[in-house]
Amino acid sequence: MARKIDIYDTTLRDGTQAEDVNFTVKDKVKIAETLSDFGIAYIEGGWPGSNPRDIEFFRSVKDSNVPIDKVAAFGSTRRAARTCDTDENLQALLEAEVPNLTIFGKTWDLHVTEALKLELPQNLELINDSVAYLKTKVDKVFYDAEHFFDGYKANRDYAIQTLKAARDAGADCLVLCDTNGGTMPFELADILDDVKSELGDYPLGIHCHNDSDCAVANSTIAVEKGIVQVQGTVNGYGERCGNANICSVIPNVQLKLGHECVPPEKLSDLRVVSRFVNELGNLKHNIHQPYVGRSAFAHKGGVHVSAILKNSRTYEHIEPELVGNTQRVLVSDLSGRSNLIYKAKDFGLDIDSKDPKIAEVVEQLKELENKGFQYEGAEASFELLMRKTMGKFEPFFDSLSFRVIDEKRSKGEQPHAEATVMLKVHGEAEHTAATGNGPVNAIDNAIRKALSKFYPNLEEMTLVDFKVRILTSGTGTKALTRVLIESKDGKDVWGTVGVAHNIIEASYQALIDSIEYKLLKDRDNGV
Repeated sequence: MARKIDIYDTTLRDGTQAEDVNFTVKDKVKIAETLSDFGIAYIEGGWPGSNPRDIEFFRSVKDSNVPIDKVAAFGSTRRAARTCDTDENLQALLEAEVPNLTIFGKTWDLHVTEALKLELPQNLELINDSVAYLKTKVDKVFYDAEHFFDGYKANRDYAIQTLKAARDAGADCLVLCDTNGGTMPFELADILDDVKSELGDYPLGIHCHNDSDCAVANSTIAVEKGIVQVQGTVNGYGERCGNANICSVIPNVQLKLGHECVPPEKLSDLRVVSRFVNELGNLKHNIHQPYVGRSAFAHKGGVHVSAILKNSRTYEHIEPELVGNTQRVLVSDLSGRSNLIYKAKDFGLDIDSKDPKIAEVVEQLKELENKGFQYEGAEASFELLMRKTMGKFEPFFDSLSFRVIDEKRSKGEQPHAEATVMLKVHGEAEHTAATGNGPVNAIDNAIRKALSKFYPNLEEMTLVDFKVRILTSGTGTKALTRVLIESKDGKDVWGTVGVAHNIIEASYQALIDSIEYKLLKDRDNGV
């Protein structure tokens, strides 16, 4: 029977404990607004007793578009030497003035005796007292049983007692935490069955870390076993190897198990949510991430492409659009006729599948990739290659020659780059020079200067990324070099490639392709 599963997002706390992840207060509020709009049930804003930034978040979120009943604060049980009324941690939680509080307590007897230096019954008192006290102050109290699965394996009876201590105090949900992330799915399933035999239908949650790469699998199995709340982070951010990735958990549960995590009409925003959080964290998108990655529904092998052209279900486990993604076909030396027919349709080229030019493109593609060209990240260059090979490209200009001088005049001075290019446009020769902050920038400036009076729309175009890879090892400065350039205008982003032993020549090839693609695109759009 279909159930409603509450997603409890911990990106703003657990996620920020990941290496290289850092959000400002404004970032955290924006993320909370995005998660709320997406349909996340609970958004944990942080630990107000641990740092000023989290305290400021709880102040700021009240002025945002996030309904306060979705916001949760996190903390721990009271200290042994304090009463609940005098414990700084519990009082800081209450000062956050949110209706949902989550506190964690010790489940593993090792932590009780070694870390807290307490007797086992004393720890049960801390749990019971803290939950009972907070329940008199706020609407909901969730209890995170820290290290539950390790604690269960070490001392099953005591781990169950800690859950019962929180249950008897009125906790709204008992969240079983795989804090070290080492529990295997088959272990987790058996342990959940045993816990349910002890607690009956009492609401249970799951909180998994990913140290054995099982966090998503364990969270999904936990739902199948009857839990009602899943805790996790966007893109799996978290300490060490991260937390359960809700960008995988949500579609797993909603599309595979048939339970609702977010409103069905919101599921297609999943990829946008994933990328939005990456952008605010200034983190690179993982193109191979399941469901939301750029490569999640990308097909490269000719056999695969041939099959998806007939029925996409042959090599896709869901429709990409359900999670806001799209099907893509890549081109490489593994490509066959089917790949090129698919790409031709993408490029708006009306071609016959039996056209002998297709075979010519395939052969040329394989030859160029053997020389080091790579078109998976440079589809603009590939479109130009296909059009030129098939006789469907009218040149905008002819590239005749270029020269670059990169001069360092004195020890303390930065190098000075100057480029000269010679082009022919509509039969008219253009011989132009320009300077730049490096040889590639100087060439780029010179080409644009030569073409600007003919194609003023080039002023909209900017180079946004420049990558160099050495393709042949062991040859030092004589190595073959591949340059990938990413360009954009106000509407699109595109990639181009160049390969040569000379890095300037490789850059020049990629720059020319980038400009030609911009002009082609604008002409096709009537600009």
